Amino acid sequence: MIEIKEGVEFIEVEGGKELKGTVRISGAKNAALPLMAATLLTDRTVVLNNIPYLLDVFTMKSLLEHIGIEITEEERGKFSFCFTEVNSLEAPYEPVSKMRASILVLGPMVARFRQAKVALPGGCSIGTRPVDFHLKALEKMGAKVKVEHGYIYAEAPNGLKGTVIEFPKKTVTGTENIMMAAVLADGKTVLKNAAREPEVVDLANMLKKMGAQIEGEGTDTVVIEGVKRLKGAEHTIIPDRIEAGTFAVLSALFEGSIIVENYPSHYLKYVHTVMERIGISMVQVGTDSFVAKRSKNLRPVRIETKEYPYFPTDLQAQFMSLLSVVEGKSVIRENIFENRFMHVPELRRLGADIQINGREAVINGVKKLTGAPVKATDLRASAAMVIAGLIAEGTTRIYDIYHLDRGYENIDSKLKALGASVSRGIE
Repeated sequence: MIEIKEGVEFIEVEGGKELKGTVRISGAKNAALPLMAATLLTDRTVVLNNIPYLLDVFTMKSLLEHIGIEITEEERGKFSFCFTEVNSLEAPYEPVSKMRASILVLGPMVARFRQAKVALPGGCSIGTRPVDFHLKALEKMGAKVKVEHGYIYAEAPNGLKGTVIEFPKKTVTGTENIMMAAVLADGKTVLKNAAREPEVVDLANMLKKMGAQIEGEGTDTVVIEGVKRLKGAEHTIIPDRIEAGTFAVLSALFEGSIIVENYPSHYLKYVHTVMERIGISMVQVGTDSFVAKRSKNLRPVRIETKEYPYFPTDLQAQFMSLLSVVEGKSVIRENIFENRFMHVPELRRLGADIQINGREAVINGVKKLTGAPVKATDLRASAAMVIAGLIAEGTTRIYDIYHLDRGYENIDSKLKALGASVSRGIE
């Protein structure tokens, strides 16, 4: 269990140390959370392997236990989920306020128990992520939905009905939530303009192991034929492509001296094309191990974030840290979230030369960064601060690191094993 301490916790990074060695990528946070929520759909035991130890994972664990799932840790990273008795059909405000992915229990609860009360997710520092698409889709499937007093109330006394749902824009959690709702619905549900992310595919793969009838996962159109009930299953969570991309950046910055194991190269093909333009190649050195090989002089690039299979918004901040020390002018356009440049002022504190123009950040590469106190403004920005601190001269102290623990398993231990000077403190 991750310990939550009182006070303001920080990580201090001493830059300029040589990093080398091997790091292993953990299970994907963005796959683990919907897979855990899917255990609500059956009264049989579901076993999940490769669950990462993250704050978000333990928030979801607490929420599922509150609802009535008995969760047992069989061994490190292996948990069994058994739903024996309903304690509550409410997802209270506290866990939902900590983690927006808590909304993923809505679809499964309405599908299986025909009712749910879920706290409305609050604001998000990187931009608005409304749940309207989830609610309108459930209404189209026959649920009665109302939002009042900060809660979503949904009920389907006669069960959900299959229908055609076209999302106005791609939504990962919306696709996952309605896919889970549809597996127990009466008839066929067709999801159009569905999200194609590997984490969505991983959820579909586990649901199919449980007896769900799903076709088209990984494409824009997913077809689900509802079944009466689902059985238990055992499933291993895919590697975290965002953590993998983060360590790929570090490997490049440290001259390919870092070997990245359990590296999901097939999920990062587009990212690799961007890296090639910069002058970085990911080279396979083992069954699932890769290192970054780089040209002597890296090149500036233009990057635009877009839904999978294109460049992920979740790697934007880490690549900005990289490009901040690449000679020339690079441009990053953020197309997913309207407020995901909050790390720019923090990088400037370290000496980066970055200007923001609407949804674009213009990065003029500098020769070096220098250590300074900064804060992690969101989960992925926290990793960008760590990367910047590792290549900066002097000491960088990073505050608000709970963001880091939400999405990166044992990152300070992993970095120390590579030779980094990283320590935690509290004030």
